[in-house]
Amino acid sequence: MNCVSPKASCAPFIVILAALSPVFPTNVSEALLGNVTSVESGSDGSAQCTENFAENLECFMILTPSQHLAVLLSAITLATTLSNAFVIATISQSKKLQTPANFLIASLAVTDLLVSILVMPVCVLYTVTRTWTLGQVVCDVWLSSDITCCTASILHLCVIALDRYWAITDAVEYSKKRTPARAAAMVATAWVIAVSISLPPLFWRRVKADEPTSCTVNTDHIFYTVYSTSGAFYIPTLLLLALYGRIYAEARKRILKQSPRRAAGKRLTSARLLTGSPGSAASTSPLQGGRHEAASGCDAASDGQVKVTVSDALLEKKRISAARERKATKTLGIILGAYIVCWLPFFIYTLLVATCDACLNPELFDFFTWLGYLNSLINPIIYTMSNEDFKKAFQKLVRFRCCGL
Repeated sequence: MNCVSPKASCAPFIVILAALSPVFPTNVSEALLGNVTSVESGSDGSAQCTENFAENLECFMILTPSQHLAVLLSAITLATTLSNAFVIATISQSKKLQTPANFLIASLAVTDLLVSILVMPVCVLYTVTRTWTLGQVVCDVWLSSDITCCTASILHLCVIALDRYWAITDAVEYSKKRTPARAAAMVATAWVIAVSISLPPLFWRRVKADEPTSCTVNTDHIFYTVYSTSGAFYIPTLLLLALYGRIYAEARKRILKQSPRRAAGKRLTSARLLTGSPGSAASTSPLQGGRHEAASGCDAASDGQVKVTVSDALLEKKRISAARERKATKTLGIILGAYIVCWLPFFIYTLLVATCDACLNPELFDFFTWLGYLNSLINPIIYTMSNEDFKKAFQKLVRFRCCGL
């Protein structure tokens, strides 16, 4: 049967699913690819499919729901991998971005990259087939990687918020302590907590004689469920809300203080005592005055008088600083909102299932799980789109790669 249509051919679909098939076991690959065996070239040079399609399929373009799901989840996985890899590459290639604060963002990108490599591909297979075929050992490793990496990703958001909180509430002192070593210590703490949450299930794993057909965290231990969900989500979320509330209040205070409207009628000036004048060597003072005094630039007089230089650059610097504070606070709010939307349903449902076996709906659980994984895709997009330095460095990196090709 000819598969060719005016709009598309079946070849792109075969290429996509054939690229995915090596990842899956043979029986799964056959389920995803149906009975397509070859692609032949038509008389007009366009692709044609052989007639060995599964029953009720008129063309390979008509995919089964599981095939649609496999393509969609694989696309999300690939996008997550690429976006986080680009963030890491952008920071590593741009010296301007290599600051302690951005090291934390790079570490978050590494964590989300691990989610996309170690966790999401296996979850694509498990979600599509609804049967575990990889054995008990792979199941244990996958579950541990899932809990560890996802928890570490969430805790990285806390670390970044904590760094931002100290930077905005104690700018002078914290600037001296804001070093790569301190950032590394904060990241290490996040990973230690994540590992401590993922290890306990391994100690009470039940050894089964037969190969398992499902791979899920044992919810029989209600205390562990409460411990893991609290440590991985509820406590970090409360911390994030508290930190963001303080950051928002402090940033708003600073924005209002630095607003140009508050500086109306004032000119920021630098004042220096002339040689031989009594007092200190330098000082800064506000000068009330009109355009005449400002235009004069300075007043030089006899010994003992003050030489004043008016500077509008300081006022402009305050405007820029206020704009940056406003944008950084907005970005943090978007990240917090996306995080809560992505992970809150999963953790509420996890607690519900632990106390109510009849409440478990596999399709709903899979949806909430992938909604949480989606946060690993959203994080790099938010940071890249909201930071001008990231945008410029990213565009420079893309141009460099393209030219290199």
